[in-house]
Amino acid sequence: MTVKVLIVDDSAFFRRRLTEIINADPRLEVIASAADGLEAVEQVSRYRPDVITMDLEMPVLDGIGAVKKIMRRRPTPVLMLSTWTTEGAKATLDALDAGAMDFLPKRFEDLAQDKASARQKLCDRVNFLATHANPHKQSPNIKSAEPTSPVVSAEKKKIELVVIGTSTGGPVALQNVLSQLPANFPFPIILLQHMPATFTPSFAERLNSQCEIQIKEAQQNDVLRPGFAYLAPGGQQLIVKGRRGQLYLQVEAGPENATYRPCIDVTLESVSQVCPAQTLTIILTGMGSDGCEGAIKMHQKGSTIWAQDQQSSTIYGMPMAVAKAGVADKILSLTEIGKLLTALK
Repeated sequence: MTVKVLIVDDSAFFRRRLTEIINADPRLEVIASAADGLEAVEQVSRYRPDVITMDLEMPVLDGIGAVKKIMRRRPTPVLMLSTWTTEGAKATLDALDAGAMDFLPKRFEDLAQDKASARQKLCDRVNFLATHANPHKQSPNIKSAEPTSPVVSAEKKKIELVVIGTSTGGPVALQNVLSQLPANFPFPIILLQHMPATFTPSFAERLNSQCEIQIKEAQQNDVLRPGFAYLAPGGQQLIVKGRRGQLYLQVEAGPENATYRPCIDVTLESVSQVCPAQTLTIILTGMGSDGCEGAIKMHQKGSTIWAQDQQSSTIYGMPMAVAKAGVADKILSLTEIGKLLTALK
């Protein structure tokens, strides 16, 4: 059975172009298109698509407004196609807050160097979201039961650092977890979110405005301080250096052929050389398995590993890989993760 796709964009040229690309993939079929957000809402009710590609700037009703209405009426995986600029970043983050699942650049040249690869990546993402995403788990106000696992004090586990890795669904998940932490949270936190370089400054600023702890985009030679969270810059690798009690960050370009920049495995590899047994590693929602190899190595050296559960994950890929590897000490919902972090002393 083919995946049914709704295309939403105010440009007739772009709608035709996107339709040609998607219909060329035997897994996918464009069943309808819309020129504005209001028409999109109506088309969702009429055609019941499996996934929606959504533009941001449109007449009548923009992409953010359309996503909000769609999520209230008939939750459906939405892939935002946005410009990779500072303004585009802010609008895309608003769309993710509204319930969109993921985003890709509207300029396919930003997606891959050759047209064939760019088209393949676009179709693969559309297909993946339609078949794996959980549109009902995008609300930042996810409710869950009280933690079923006993709270373990940081003193007993000797935790000195928290590393959180995530991808698809991560912006909302991180907001959920970090907004629960008090300003005097006793440990530094490293945040690894798969995100382009033009997005991470805006994302760090947004998180900082929503949370009591201090959140910033990591910079070269940042010294890790309690109550601060350091977001890895997009397009770069984040390396932890120093020794226990005197940790600092190095920002490096890394190999050109790296699948992810930032890469969770790369950062965890550096932590494993410095303070693995004193680190709490948390893997949240995301497609793929980045973070699994690093988590295995960290676990072997005494790190405590938490993984997000399937029910609260937008995409149960990365945390599933960690769970299947048998290295997760706890499998928790987002709300449980925030509560247990808050209880660390």
